[in-house]
Amino acid sequence: MYQIALCDDKAEELDKIESMLKMYQKQRSECSVSIRRFQEADELLWMVREKEYIPDLLLMDIFMPGKLGVDAARELREMGIGCHIIFLTVSREYALEAFQVNAVQYLLKPVSKDSLFQVLDKVWKKIEEDRKKYLVLRIDNRLCRIPLHDIEYIEAQKKCQCMYLSDGSSCLLRLTMAKIYEMLCGYGEFVKAGVSYIVNLRHVESMSVQTIQLDNGKKIYLPRGAYPALKEQYFHYYCDEEL
Repeated sequence: MYQIALCDDKAEELDKIESMLKMYQKQRSECSVSIRRFQEADELLWMVREKEYIPDLLLMDIFMPGKLGVDAARELREMGIGCHIIFLTVSREYALEAFQVNAVQYLLKPVSKDSLFQVLDKVWKKIEEDRKKYLVLRIDNRLCRIPLHDIEYIEAQKKCQCMYLSDGSSCLLRLTMAKIYEMLCGYGEFVKAGVSYIVNLRHVESMSVQTIQLDNGKKIYLPRGAYPALKEQYFHYYCDEEL
């Protein structure tokens, strides 16, 4: 399910874009979407800050009362939100500012169905690629996109779990190990090492009956009986990758 945010101060414009998005979804049945509408930029920003709403795609008007769309987009980027942004506007005046916040497209109104569909085709492909590469987490009251390849391992520490990254940094996550593993189990490189660790196989240098040796020098001790299943996962992951 993809989350799409529409932000325009005119209800009729929101109706037009939402209608085209639903037409697009019907033509591409594999693309399941949830659409949320906003008529003020500050309303969208509040949802992101307070409700942890993270859209995959944002279609936003530039000229809105109270706050320009490019200014709202800049605030989203400062919060660590890396969603794809398509600006919809009646003027080319802010084209440079739009691309400074990494907008994927700048479409002039009235937006045609064909032009929007062409952009959406490119965006969905990129979104699916991004979903395979990043994990979005709240860290120190900020929403952060963590590249999966940067995660070396996660260790249980009482009520919090500690995530260790390849640059030598670490961060505390206020999530259960079960919830973290639920977020990562779809990626073959992440495996459980007992109840206290989740390990990224990309960073495993060697493995024995008793320990996992990571490429950063860290040694993780395995509980009794864990090695056979981990060895099988390790070989399965690397054999599949080579294929």
